[in-house]
This record gives sequence, structure tokens and C-alpha cells, in this order.
Amino acid sequence: MPSPPDHPQHDQFLRLYAEHEVALHTFVRSLLPTRQEASEVMQEVIVALWQGFTSAGEFRPWAFGVARNQVRMYLRRRVRDRHLFDDDLVNRLADLAVQQEPQHVSEREALEQCLQKLPRSQHELVLAAYTKGTRIDDLATRRGQTPMALYKLLHRIRQALLDCVERTLATEELI
Repeated sequence: MPSPPDHPQHDQFLRLYAEHEVALHTFVRSLLPTRQEASEVMQEVIVALWQGFTSAGEFRPWAFGVARNQVRMYLRRRVRDRHLFDDDLVNRLADLAVQQEPQHVSEREALEQCLQKLPRSQHELVLAAYTKGTRIDDLATRRGQTPMALYKLLHRIRQALLDCVERTLATEELI
């Protein structure tokens, strides 16, 4: 298979997109009622970003604006569905999501740090329990536990993670 031609603009776009992909997806997901819809719109966002990309400039604000417009166009196409948000609400939600993004980044980073601090068995359990498609009853059976015992264990681990994240964020605020 031939290797793709060397395109600095292509490489630059991929690096910038990879850097902001999670934030963009979180932003789009916050504006739509289902993950499926967010995934559909993200495909449109990626295409629109690539087609409109000219330079690194202010990539993040531009990309969020493109994502907002793609959500609005998606919702307009589905206007017959009475469960959709109107443009004003989408814009207000989008503005709020952009404002809260730095806090979400801090929270995700703190959670990653706290996950790394868990004992290995708990870390692996959390990853297994929250992998897409995992059923708690199946996981409990594999572990030789009742589903209720596993739910209680996961609750204690989530509580420990929450406490750790809150301590981490409080420490960062003092710095």
C-alpha cells in the first residue's frame, strides 16, 4: 500500500484535531440528546473542519464554532421531531459548554490522576465495568460475586475517586 503524500497542512490538521477531539466530542454531546446523534454529528464536524482548515491560527474557537453550526444544521434537518432543541437553546447550551470546558478539562485530568492512584485490582475493575457493552451481572459472575456486591464495591470506588478528584481540584485552586 503506498504511503500518503507528505502534506504539512494535513499533518498540522491531524495534530490539532487530535489535541481537541475529546473536548469537541464532549461539546457536541452536551448539545444533543443521544450519543448516537453526537457520533453522527461528529462525523460531519470532522469533514467540515477538514474542508475549512487553512491554518493553525485559532483552531480551538474556530472548531467549536464549526461544531456548533453542525449541531444546529443537524437539528434543523430533524425539525419535525418535537423533542429537539430550538436554536436559542442550542446557542445558550453551547455558550455554557464553552465556558465550562476548562473546568471539565481539570476534572478529567484529576480523575485520570486519581484512577492511577487506585490499587491495580480496583483500577482494572473500574475500566472493565465502564467499558462500552459491559453488563454488570456478567462481570459479577466472572468475578464470583453477586451483582449487588459488585454494585456496592463500585459505589465505594466511585466515592473514593470523587473524594480524590475534589481534593485534587481544591489543591490546584490553592496553587
